[in-house]
Amino acid sequence: EAWAMFVSYATLHLPPEPDGFYRYNALQQLAYFGVTFVLAPLSILTGLAMSPAFDNRFKWYPKLFGGRQGARSLHFLLLAAYIAFIIVHVSLVAGTGLVHNMNHIVLGRDDTNPLGLILGLCGIAAVVAACFGAHWLSWNRPHAVQKAAKHLSGALLVRALNPLEPKAEYSKADISPFFWPNGALPVSDQWKQLAANGFRDYKLTISGLVENTIELSLAELRALGKEEYISMHHCIQGWSGIAQWGGLPFKRLMEMVKAKPEARVVVFYSYGEALYGGTYYDTQTIENALNARCLLAYEMNQAPLPDVYGAPLRLRVENQLGYKMVKWIERIEFVETEKTIGQGEGGTNEDDEYFDIQPNI
Repeated sequence: EAWAMFVSYATLHLPPEPDGFYRYNALQQLAYFGVTFVLAPLSILTGLAMSPAFDNRFKWYPKLFGGRQGARSLHFLLLAAYIAFIIVHVSLVAGTGLVHNMNHIVLGRDDTNPLGLILGLCGIAAVVAACFGAHWLSWNRPHAVQKAAKHLSGALLVRALNPLEPKAEYSKADISPFFWPNGALPVSDQWKQLAANGFRDYKLTISGLVENTIELSLAELRALGKEEYISMHHCIQGWSGIAQWGGLPFKRLMEMVKAKPEARVVVFYSYGEALYGGTYYDTQTIENALNARCLLAYEMNQAPLPDVYGAPLRLRVENQLGYKMVKWIERIEFVETEKTIGQGEGGTNEDDEYFDIQPNI
């Protein structure tokens, strides 16, 4: 019966329709079944495979779809299927008696009273108005939206995601043949001079609300010890890459400087410039900086950190998105709150592009 219905529609002939208020035809039943029990579950499952938080704990899961890119491609095809279904569905609703069908949908009545159509159109108009309102608000009051999101969901996300630690372990065979080098190289003369002699004159200053302000050269940082691990980097732009990182666990540095009790935030300043000018910086809470996977990396794939990836020193925080991992670190400062730095939102991207202060994964 469904095939006969399909042939009728495909040849632009409307088959005899049962009253949709009482029974759908066979093709409709199969189509609705497919959307509800095939497309929807696959959308959820492929969406999870693109989640950095999920991948960081269950690295086997994306492999079910041929990797994150395979999941992303399938997710897009599912979107195309939804769009095709909506086009056909709405066309048939309109073509087989719009007023009658809208009464079925909106009021649950089997008559041709226009009230269902009127209420349905009002509902659609309200949705469109809400979309336009959200668009206007996000473009004209971005910091208000940012702060509202922080108050509405920030505390919940911190409670849900902060306790989680990355569990995925990767091997050297998993290392990406190409790792995207995001960000422009610093243009400051100071960084260029340091890079010209292999950063032998580089000094990292750690100051602020600490008992011991210190300066350490790259050689001295190396002498303090090294930890290595292989992890997947997740960019907010959607790409990912696997690399091996080697460097000094930040916890060891904190033991040396002894942060004062009022210090709650660590600020990392870069030699690089922000997108809209000024020094690039970002922050981490003390709690997150004590995470076992918080690393001041000076090596990548068992070689000195290349300039384009953040030399002489870059931050690695494996439970967060990539924009929090400052490259080309110039100095580190311990402060009481991020509100006293920059525009007070917790980082350059947070100040200028309204990113989340805690994009934990």
